[in-house]
Amino acid sequence: MEYKNILVTGGAGFIGANFVRYIIDEHPDVFVTVLDKLTYAGNKENLAGLPTNRMELVVGDITDAPLVDKLVAKTDAVIHYAAESHNDNSLKDPSPFLQTNIIGTYTLIEAARKYNKRFHHVSTDEVYGDLPLREDLPGHGEGIGEKFTSESQYKPSSPYSSTKAGSDLLVRAWVRSFGLQATISNTSNNYGPYQHIEKFIPRQVTNIISGSKPKLYGSGKNVRDWIHTYDHATAVWAILTKGKIGQTYLVGADGEKDNLSVLHDILKDMGKDENDFYFVQDRAGHDLRYAIDATKIREELGWEPKYTDFATGLADTIKWYKEHQAWWQDEKAAVEAKYAQNNQ
Repeated sequence: MEYKNILVTGGAGFIGANFVRYIIDEHPDVFVTVLDKLTYAGNKENLAGLPTNRMELVVGDITDAPLVDKLVAKTDAVIHYAAESHNDNSLKDPSPFLQTNIIGTYTLIEAARKYNKRFHHVSTDEVYGDLPLREDLPGHGEGIGEKFTSESQYKPSSPYSSTKAGSDLLVRAWVRSFGLQATISNTSNNYGPYQHIEKFIPRQVTNIISGSKPKLYGSGKNVRDWIHTYDHATAVWAILTKGKIGQTYLVGADGEKDNLSVLHDILKDMGKDENDFYFVQDRAGHDLRYAIDATKIREELGWEPKYTDFATGLADTIKWYKEHQAWWQDEKAAVEAKYAQNNQ
């Protein structure tokens, strides 16, 4: 099914803005209303240059029930990206995560239920906890090891992931109890343009550009399953238009790499010695490994990622941060000062 008027919450954030740009570029008949609180992670510049006859930005909070009601009433579908999403921040102060991820999601699904609107909830693989580490990553041995599926048990390990798990369960309950026309996607670690520089890949890249050595948590053996944000966008659109109501789809691109290997790749790509970095104290509750089994979305919906080669996607991302230094430079000192308080 196609939708002509969609509401995208968190559409000025990293993943949301890339989804909005994908829709504007590749689905010319769709009008996008963005609802974003413009916290530190939301940025009007992420939507700069988009045509005003195709997109409207509404600055507001997803916990604001009257505002949400008004916006949902005039849309065909809601794509819910808005979330507090940084693990370190959730360990310092969990309260914003409860408000946005739990109360905000409740507010949105109540409005979607009231007006019988299509609802897609964007979530994370972190709700499943972590998997055992493995040394035989793809291309480095035999076997693929255990991966998350839509049937995996929820085992969140941080205030962030537990509130996202709670929001997933709210959506599931509203589907069963009230007939909410909803789907859920859980994705692996996104990378690409417009990602806030507190996150792993852009932090390392901007440190090198700024003349500082990158910093790596613990031993660097923690494994993430990387997916380019463009591929995530195409997957969400496929789920919205072709997914089965009540179903959960896991979105990944077979991009398992440990953090040390990713940092080595970044350093080499930027002309540095691959060992030119510092190890720092590991983060509390740092999950060991994430890995996505995306068989369901590929077989049921025919979705395939574009960036199947991580090196290509990483090189494009590094190039973007080099070419858009004005987008991140003003925040760099404050971000690093914040990490320095925790010797990170």
